[in-house]
Amino acid sequence: MIGSSATAEGLCTFVDASPSPFHVCATVAAELEKHGYRRLEETDAWNGAAAGKHYVIRGGSIIAWNGEAADGPRTPMRIVGGHTDSPNLRVKQNPDLVVAGLQVVSLEPYGGAWLDSWLDRDLGVSGRLAYDDGGRVAHTLVNIDEPVLRVPRLAIHLAEDRKTVTVDPQRHLNGVRGIGESEPFLDWVAGRAGLDPASVLGWDLMTHSLEPSRLIGAGRDLVSTTRLDNQGTCYSGLRALLDAKPDGHVAVLALFDHEEVGSGSERGASSDFLVTVCERLVTAAGGDREDFQRVMAASFHASGDMAHATHPNRPERHEPTHPILMGGGPVLKVNQNLRYASDAIGEAEFALSCRDAGVPLQRYIHRADLPCGSTIGPLTAARTGLRTVDVGAPQLAMHSCRETMAAADIPMYAAALSAFLSRR
Repeated sequence: MIGSSATAEGLCTFVDASPSPFHVCATVAAELEKHGYRRLEETDAWNGAAAGKHYVIRGGSIIAWNGEAADGPRTPMRIVGGHTDSPNLRVKQNPDLVVAGLQVVSLEPYGGAWLDSWLDRDLGVSGRLAYDDGGRVAHTLVNIDEPVLRVPRLAIHLAEDRKTVTVDPQRHLNGVRGIGESEPFLDWVAGRAGLDPASVLGWDLMTHSLEPSRLIGAGRDLVSTTRLDNQGTCYSGLRALLDAKPDGHVAVLALFDHEEVGSGSERGASSDFLVTVCERLVTAAGGDREDFQRVMAASFHASGDMAHATHPNRPERHEPTHPILMGGGPVLKVNQNLRYASDAIGEAEFALSCRDAGVPLQRYIHRADLPCGSTIGPLTAARTGLRTVDVGAPQLAMHSCRETMAAADIPMYAAALSAFLSRR
């Protein structure tokens, strides 16, 4: 049985420290540094990097590896994947509006957010700013963890239909920031980041809910937080990498940005990021292209993303023969139309990982009459040729501003991922 250093409290701390994909990478990197990992830049030479503990960051994506058990350029890899981004509301390029005497910031939905769940919440602002540093582009993270914006709901007395909420993403999601005249919003953000507003040339800014993560329920056995999809995997994957005991292989954690909008970026799961890192590890160990192809054929990838627990108020929306229980352990996700990448070999591999970890395994099938979501699994499998299995941990209210999972599922999920990274 494999234990886990992951805890519900640890997940809460992780999420609260990571309001944007860029902050997820910073949080992961800081913890890796505590355990002897060293950052590499993609522009550096990686000689000898395959044999140590390192990580590399590309924007809002991070890949880390433990190669201390590596045995030459043909050492296979065990990879746990996930994504750093979550649905939210993001700041437009020209955000300032004045409506009925109110200072308003124009916001745009990112990903498949439950838009009404973002109404009437105190929102902070986070992300990164790119600025002119003496003729060169530099960037800095920003996290204004204060009630800066609020998207007000229409009063029920003014609604077209009092029974439903219809949110127009163009007209109904702008955030109120104050009354009367005020400096431009981006100038204000730049000032809070300690920058000259005139120097700021680009930004990736988004909102986040300020309600802290917490244990809830009469027995404090539930976690109420935001961005569980997919920071639940980012945190569990991080703990899994730190707990893993690789035996004759390299253990890898790969967390990608932009999954919620299709992964089609230079740092998404459809990019060359993972392929490039894997090939550079092989060549850094003295291998060639043939060695790289053999390593990829011998390696395995567990695509981690959160899974749908059976909803207590809407059980009819789930496949009746495949109930997924909160607190019931990790979830193996299968879809015959390849919305998930699992096949029989992957199913068996993850089942053995759960057995090694001493945790139960649940199997998820989406209703055939409902469109199924997807993950990075099929994308990375097609891009890399890696054998891939899709897995997750059960949660409720996926893509809501506030989500819920069982506290007990966190260490079980991390233990299963750690066992997967530890298997030969």
